[in-house]
Amino acid sequence: MVAFGNPVDTAIIGAGVVGCAMARRFCLEGASVVVLERAPDILSGASKANSAILHTGFDAPPGSVELQCMQAGYAEYMQIREDFNLPILDTGAMVAAWSDSEEARLPELLEQALLNGVADARLLSRAEVVAREPALGAHVRAALLVPREVIIDPWSAPLAYAMQAKALGAGFHFNAGLLSARFDGDLWHLQTPIGTLTARSVINAAGIHGDSVERMLIGGSQFEIRPRKGQFVVFDKAAATHLRTILLPVPTARTKGVVLTRTIFGNLLVGPTAEEQEERDRPDVTCPELDMLIAKAVELVPALAQAQVTAVYAGLRPASEEKHYRLHSLPEKGYFCAGGIRSTGLTAALGIARHVHGLWAQDRTAGGKPITAPPIFPLPNLAEHLPRDWQVPGHGGIVCHCEMVTGREIEAALSSPLPPGDFGGLRRRTRCAMGRCQGFNCLARLNSLTEGRLSVPIAPEADR
Repeated sequence: MVAFGNPVDTAIIGAGVVGCAMARRFCLEGASVVVLERAPDILSGASKANSAILHTGFDAPPGSVELQCMQAGYAEYMQIREDFNLPILDTGAMVAAWSDSEEARLPELLEQALLNGVADARLLSRAEVVAREPALGAHVRAALLVPREVIIDPWSAPLAYAMQAKALGAGFHFNAGLLSARFDGDLWHLQTPIGTLTARSVINAAGIHGDSVERMLIGGSQFEIRPRKGQFVVFDKAAATHLRTILLPVPTARTKGVVLTRTIFGNLLVGPTAEEQEERDRPDVTCPELDMLIAKAVELVPALAQAQVTAVYAGLRPASEEKHYRLHSLPEKGYFCAGGIRSTGLTAALGIARHVHGLWAQDRTAGGKPITAPPIFPLPNLAEHLPRDWQVPGHGGIVCHCEMVTGREIEAALSSPLPPGDFGGLRRRTRCAMGRCQGFNCLARLNSLTEGRLSVPIAPEADR
């Protein structure tokens, strides 16, 4: 059991990208913070599976909180990324039209982009599209170009937020799902499997379980999570030569649709699907949907018919019965909620954190002074287009040959201030076992290197 000690200013429920960004922002503003996560590591829920695009907000609802958070998050990411050694792949994005009806919608999307302050968006003729992306299918009609949409490392960024928060005093506690909660009029008493924490306020960043956590905290919920599964197919690195721009579909009222994009790690990615399901903890992959994604990718870029598939995966987005973010609060109880954060959460996380802290600070005098010179923890680069650790002598040998992960990188992750709690956490920190063989050749070595150092050992996971 953990001895939590004195009450903290705020307890954050959930260590996804929003929870990690929230912890960082509150610590930077001088608050004392504890993060409670039900899984063994950060980013174990919806945040582990996304398309890794940093969005401009060109197609967000004009004037919405979502747009404000996305653009604030984008700006802050660009401001801090060099300090933390967070890579970007400067691709731009095209919303491609493949039919008369889709082409007719492009001027409307351009108008929305300009209204949202994305002033460099512009329409491209078919000839301009083909000149930019000659491998596209012959039936492409036109496109909307959004130059500042970029690709990022979706796992190193939240890890950087969490590492800085921890250095500023935040406590991160894993396998610590909320069991019960009581507000005594002054303090929250939060019971977890590892002990009871007291806090002056609570922030619900529980993602896929956000409505359940809200009911536990305040006796009811203003929203209902309706899990939406997104499946993805990852093509081999050789496939990335066929596309240099993020390829977006013309969106519908329900979904942003299937994206074809490069990854920061040198692959080509297609997805996600948008499948409603009741189960909240099992984002299974299914052959018909994976086949559909591959067929869609080949339709858009015919040369992909010969491309090999490296991996498939799925994630559950915390969609709710309404499309917009579910940001609300009960200041008199010190309760704040960041719920219903769907596909734009990676971009918006830093902005959401600023927004919620603004709400929190309106009714509080507690908390210390803002930190003027916070510690910076540059993370190791995992991007394929930039220098990697294996190129520097003394790396301790290559452990994962598919992704060129070194022994030094594995050891650095395991001995870091916020080490991985399970195999998934190690993979997200290093890219080990994420390449062509999916761990077939390196799993035994990884099991040996991590023995006794993960709260969930690799061997049982490998046996499943």
